[in-house]
Amino acid sequence: MVIPQHVAIILDGNGRWAKSKGMPRNYGHVKGAQNLEVICEDAWKMGIKYLTVYLFSTENWKRSKDEVDALMRLFRQYTKTCIRTARDNNMKVRVLGDPSALAQDLQDSLRNLTESSKENTGLNFQIAINYGSRDEIVRAVRRLSQDCADGKLEPAQITEELFSGYLDTAQIPDPDLLIRTSGELRLSNYLMWQLAYTEFYFTEVPWPAFTKEDLWKAIEKYNSRERRYGGVKTESQ
Repeated sequence: MVIPQHVAIILDGNGRWAKSKGMPRNYGHVKGAQNLEVICEDAWKMGIKYLTVYLFSTENWKRSKDEVDALMRLFRQYTKTCIRTARDNNMKVRVLGDPSALAQDLQDSLRNLTESSKENTGLNFQIAINYGSRDEIVRAVRRLSQDCADGKLEPAQITEELFSGYLDTAQIPDPDLLIRTSGELRLSNYLMWQLAYTEFYFTEVPWPAFTKEDLWKAIEKYNSRERRYGGVKTESQ
């Protein structure tokens, strides 16, 4: 069994899962956050080295104010818990997205989380918060354009590899496997540059109900496919 080095997950279905149980949407988000801690540990034990999760998109601000406020309260609590979890489990945490739109205390917590865990050597855990792939690419182009304007770089020097270094995922390998829970069949503006050659796995299971067994099913499906890049099968397959 080949274990993918990097797994990205779109954590979908929290609200619908809660509604199916007669509970408010925020109950689903709370249970989803708790499940994320479990899956992080499971992923590391399986041999996954990088796990990237979509917590809050740039489009999620369009949700109701009550839901957004509840999510922000949850993120505050989660980041504090994650600092302890990262310390106890030797987990390195990085944040993808533009944190500047978040409240200052949450920005500070996220900065503390990344700084306190940057020397850890266990699971590389990426949190995408206030993240959108188009926004990420635009921010990268702005920085790249400024470097050209400042004379640090010539346009002729720009390559795919160089451009990747301006993205939020700089120095992180592209995902081998993308999992989206709860049955939706779209990327929702997530890691569009990085997912160019990624295998996709969609499951009807909502995120709060997603288990280690479901993760294994995704990995087994990943193993059943021929990995090809530009039409050429990889040597390891």
